[in-house]
Amino acid sequence: MIGAIAGDVIGSIYERKGSKIKKENFPLFSPGCRFTDDSLLTIAVADAILNGGGYGPTIQAYAQRYPDAGFGGMFRAWMWAQNPKPYNSFGNGSAMRVSPVAWAFETEEDVLREAERSAAVTHNHPEGIKGAQATALAVFLARQKTGKEEIRLEINARFGYDLYQSLAEIRPRYSFDSSCQGSVPQAMIAFLDSSSVEDAIRKAISLGGDSDTLAAIAGSIAEAYYGGVPREIAARAMNALDDDLRRVVEQFTQRYGVPQ
Repeated sequence: MIGAIAGDVIGSIYERKGSKIKKENFPLFSPGCRFTDDSLLTIAVADAILNGGGYGPTIQAYAQRYPDAGFGGMFRAWMWAQNPKPYNSFGNGSAMRVSPVAWAFETEEDVLREAERSAAVTHNHPEGIKGAQATALAVFLARQKTGKEEIRLEINARFGYDLYQSLAEIRPRYSFDSSCQGSVPQAMIAFLDSSSVEDAIRKAISLGGDSDTLAAIAGSIAEAYYGGVPREIAARAMNALDDDLRRVVEQFTQRYGVPQ
């Protein structure tokens, strides 16, 4: 999950800049980098797993504590509702926050079930659930030391995502897309074409789309595959969090053996 946080923080200043990015050789951390809703809700999912508070109530509580984290309009209405109901979203919010599920559960069946549960409190559209499940399964397979081609084949076969495009093919025509179906496959390709956690994050951001979320998804899978986030990148990402959020991450990583 630190990979997701690192991707979010690094990508936070590039969101919606589109064609102004389209390259990989940008400064990794720049003034203005911060955590956004991607990191916040990832940590909320981790907290729900740690303390059994339920995904919906925990996510809502975190959102209300940090109302300026960068939420979309439909989520914002949900977070302040007296009796919040899922709103049939297929946005990539379900995928950006799901990575803790892949570390806390030990079978594919459990990971897929919990990914659906974590998504469905808001993103109960089939594409929203699929995006969360595909991301969680990719992280789970990566932490099981599954090879990249096997991950590609499994995600393609199970979810129908086309993971056989190259970044060179995607990048020129890609623009901001916050849907699961328009961002999860692209983030996975950034991971599959990468050589390290940093490279996966750079490649995801270079697409020029929903940069923080693309990088959070790619970073979460890369962390599992490469055995952790490089120390300097992890430290700078964690320093972007406040003490309360950092404490939850530390408790989760200690309990579930997430690389630090």
